[in-house]
Amino acid sequence: MPTALELFKPEETMITAQESSSPAPSPTPIVPAQSDNLDADEELDADEEELIIIERILRQPVSTPGRGEAILRDSTRPTYVINREEMEQRGARTVREALRFLPGILGDGTVGSQVNSLSGQFIRGSNTAQVLILLDGRPVNNLGGGGFDLSEFTTDAIERIEVLPGGGSTLYGSGAIGGIINIITRRAEQKPFNARVSGSFGSYGYDDQTLQINGTVDPVRYFLSYNRIQAEYDFPFSIPEAGFRSTRNNGDALYNNLNARLEFKLGDRATLSFNTFYLPKEQGVPGGVPIPFPIFGQGFFNSLTDNNRKYTDQVLSDVTLQVQLGAGTDSLLTTRLYLDFLNTRFDNRTAFADTLSVVRGVPVLRRTSQTQQRFQTRQRSLGIQVQHNWKLAANQTIIYGFDYRNTDVENLTQNLITDVVRINYDDRIGQWAVFAQYALDIVPQLTVTAGLRQDFSSLRNGSALSPSVGARLLLGDSTTLRANYIRSFRTPTLANLFNANPTNIGNPDLKPERGNSFDVGIDQKIGNFALLRLTYYHNTISDLIAFQRINPPVNGISGTFQNLGKVRSQGLEAALNVQIVPNVYAFVGYTLNDPKILQSVNPGEEGRELRFAGANKLNLGLWYENATGWYAGLLMNSLSSYPTNNLNTEFLPGYTTFDLRLRVPITSQLRLNFGIENLFNQRYQVFPGFPDAGRIIQGGLTYNF
Repeated sequence: MPTALELFKPEETMITAQESSSPAPSPTPIVPAQSDNLDADEELDADEEELIIIERILRQPVSTPGRGEAILRDSTRPTYVINREEMEQRGARTVREALRFLPGILGDGTVGSQVNSLSGQFIRGSNTAQVLILLDGRPVNNLGGGGFDLSEFTTDAIERIEVLPGGGSTLYGSGAIGGIINIITRRAEQKPFNARVSGSFGSYGYDDQTLQINGTVDPVRYFLSYNRIQAEYDFPFSIPEAGFRSTRNNGDALYNNLNARLEFKLGDRATLSFNTFYLPKEQGVPGGVPIPFPIFGQGFFNSLTDNNRKYTDQVLSDVTLQVQLGAGTDSLLTTRLYLDFLNTRFDNRTAFADTLSVVRGVPVLRRTSQTQQRFQTRQRSLGIQVQHNWKLAANQTIIYGFDYRNTDVENLTQNLITDVVRINYDDRIGQWAVFAQYALDIVPQLTVTAGLRQDFSSLRNGSALSPSVGARLLLGDSTTLRANYIRSFRTPTLANLFNANPTNIGNPDLKPERGNSFDVGIDQKIGNFALLRLTYYHNTISDLIAFQRINPPVNGISGTFQNLGKVRSQGLEAALNVQIVPNVYAFVGYTLNDPKILQSVNPGEEGRELRFAGANKLNLGLWYENATGWYAGLLMNSLSSYPTNNLNTEFLPGYTTFDLRLRVPITSQLRLNFGIENLFNQRYQVFPGFPDAGRIIQGGLTYNF
């Protein structure tokens, strides 16, 4: 039986060779790419404290669509944002949890609902490896296996998270086929010294402590944050489809996350900043739980994974210099140097696994011995970004620049009994690119953008050309129309290319996956109390990389990776925000997905729904908040049924959960936070044999000095 790590590593294969039966300003104003990270309310005059919901949303800062600070209403691209205040109100402890209530993304954890659940992102028919993860605008994806686990980032040092559905390779390069998630980090406040301490406790041994200090003492700004999370997560579970109940063990987690940021003002026109994250995490990996009869193909399995452990050790650092050129504020040069270390170790100490299959109508129980092994991946990335944001005229803006990233990845397997070490791959990818995007206000009501990027690579087939065009049209004061086309790509991972595992090998002749993304949308104001944002999208992903099996195996090799398939995905993304009465708000978010397999090496998959990526999502929220800090909200997250294989013979049922959140200001400095997640204890699975933790209660205090 595969381990949890093997089941839930970022998805490399969307189509398997054989599956079992089973008058606005320019969109890119010239301001520093690292803004002061003010909340929307802080950008407004004090007498606008009771801000209507429309302006609260449309005046949000966003940096992802145009690779430079702008506000949401000026972009041609649909972008969804959750800021620091909203993350706190909704009890989001990690970036993965913060994405639950945003449209356009299926961002639930793929192994459960606890804080350390491995993150999986599905956007517009893409898988985790096809979604680009940015930290302050620069890539952090794992090029060994693809993707990045967003449960690694706790939210204490995060200012906001931006989700840009659809392709993004024109400005950001490889990996942005399905969309982009950009994590924007916090900066210091203007006062010389600020401090914040918080602590919370909850179900299953959960406890959480945060200490932050920050301030500005000219010419230096500083921000330091430490967050510790510990939890046991030994919880009762049920498999409703099987009528089975038991206790899930070995789900503990320990975080000790650090963030440090220093900024130096170099005169009136230049800023030098240093930012680093240290993200260590240790956790148990419980694996799949017993299913006592064959409801998911294989049926009963028991991995006995009480001793399996996972360790991650991520260091993400960058130095950024920003200089205003010329005498005005219309020309900004940004240079960033970054160095990342991504280290993951998984100790698989499973002794044996039981499987029950049905052969000619007769149940057959088989016990398979498991080799105790350690799987380890070490990645080092060195990158440079140079870009110039230049306002050529009152109605013209251009962004152009150069990107470089060199990534070394070593992957090894160690037998924990004999200590024999096998190197699966030890290789590197060198990537560099030139890019430009031009924005023109043809008339005050009409803005068009056009971009082009040429990527080069040390890989044989790694180069790609990525064009894009977009338009935004204002129809009066209430209606904005948007339309975009982007061509994107994803370079194969080093595991795809160079894996030398005894049972499967890499393929150095793989071509990049190609994506074509179209979307049209409308932002419609409804009076002065509501805003409807609606987007229709149509994506195709070609040259999909999938594992092709060899039957029977040759010299022990069971298969390799090939460019095998094509997927078409279309659907709707909708977000409705309403201010019902002063201080009372509501939202509705809906994501409709229809990903279809157009081409596959397995003809039986063609015309079928793509596994995991086709669920529809509905979010509802109703809450009260006021300027003194009170918040009380009820949030709903609902996911429809979806297939777990590309033949669509096996499905997981949908689920609906409700969260209750409360924040009470005890004094001007002290706040009480309380939440109940999964209020009605709805039991479900996000993958066969991987149950949720049920109802979770959490409460704590925050004190600001």
